[in-house]
Amino acid sequence: MSELRLRDRAAEWLAEARPAVVVEVVGARGSVPRGPGTRMLVAADDSIGTIGGGHLELKAISAARALIAAHSERPGSGAGARFAAREQSFALGPSLGQCCGGALTLSFAPLDAEALARWPARVPLFHLQLHGAGHVGRAIATLLATLDVDVDWFDEREEGFPDATALGSPWPDHVRRISVDTVEREVADAPAGACYLVLTHEHALDLRITEAILRRGDFAFCGLIGSRTKRATFARRLAERGVPAAAIDRLTCPIGAVGIAGRAPRSSRSRRSPSCCAWRARRRRSPRRPTSALVRARADASCRCRRRPRRARSCRGRRRRAGRRR
Repeated sequence: MSELRLRDRAAEWLAEARPAVVVEVVGARGSVPRGPGTRMLVAADDSIGTIGGGHLELKAISAARALIAAHSERPGSGAGARFAAREQSFALGPSLGQCCGGALTLSFAPLDAEALARWPARVPLFHLQLHGAGHVGRAIATLLATLDVDVDWFDEREEGFPDATALGSPWPDHVRRISVDTVEREVADAPAGACYLVLTHEHALDLRITEAILRRGDFAFCGLIGSRTKRATFARRLAERGVPAAAIDRLTCPIGAVGIAGRAPRSSRSRRSPSCCAWRARRRRSPRRPTSALVRARADASCRCRRRPRRARSCRGRRRRAGRRR
């Protein structure tokens, strides 16, 4: 869950008077999974967010739930009662067996109005205009739904937007689905320094949107789906329309991770991790060579050197030729 959504959930739990503990990283030394300011919420029956996972997180959840249980057993511990916050240090290597090797100090505080006030409202990592609600656009939007980004998602076809993410969860508030007839005009409404991804269902529409972005000139990133041939074609047409060469040079096309082969929707969306896709592509391009023992066995099966010892030299030649054929 993104940090933006985590704070919203904390506010919801507080409004419901749900007993919970805010676990926060307040100190870090050396190599650690998450830095200071990272938070997670822990209730008796649930936990959301992460401070880095592993044995550290299991210990933190156990400690937080022990605090909740001890507080609930005290006389007069109603929903408005509070327990004192405390801190605990963890050495990741010696005490937890994690290979990070650093040390963390965690704060365990009750979820109350004071804890929520200390929790700063996070600024989105960037503002993105996502143009296109096809299969690639839907997969990208599903990923963006889990990140601290501000997304305006455009498509001319209102029916093209799915009701939920590819994971089945509802769309968060920071992913806004907008259907308009002239999506290229929406480029002017983006803030300065925004990012753009252009992957609509029509090349002509891609060109109009890309031209509007490049003419602004104040974009942080402009990515266009397509091949190197498409980029060359667009660059020529944009130059003919008077778009500055410096702006055209900043256009990123193709987009995506390098080394992923395949044009099928599943490969394009990269639902699997890029490393796995690249590994599978290498496996398909380079079939596994048989072991030398197997080559020798196949060569031995095709010769008669056991019955005719004088032909042993010929047998070795056959083994070499069999290895070269494989």
